[in-house]
Amino acid sequence: MVNREVVGAHYGLRDWLAQRITAVIMLVFTLLLLMALVTLPKFDFWHWQALWSLSLMRYAALLFLVALLYHAWVGIRNIFMDYIKASGLRLTLYVVVILALISFGAWTIQILWGK
Repeated sequence: MVNREVVGAHYGLRDWLAQRITAVIMLVFTLLLLMALVTLPKFDFWHWQALWSLSLMRYAALLFLVALLYHAWVGIRNIFMDYIKASGLRLTLYVVVILALISFGAWTIQILWGK
């Protein structure tokens, strides 16, 4: 009889699904942004500012940001789980990546809603 030892956190299907859903969200936002850019009467600062003053664009960009950050986290975490065997180093890298992603998210929110 083969004794199978279960290791890991069983992220497989959930991570696969998260990667696909976040990729679709990012694709939809990219298409929305391209459509908005094509329909701008003139590509100058004032029209660009008017585009980003719309709540739809800001909230769509926020959704894109959350999807992007989660997509990046799942991908990086899985790479670290697969290739970094030393637990201490892996934990340190997790913390560095999490802090970087939080910083990027805060910076983007400041850009979108800051004055």
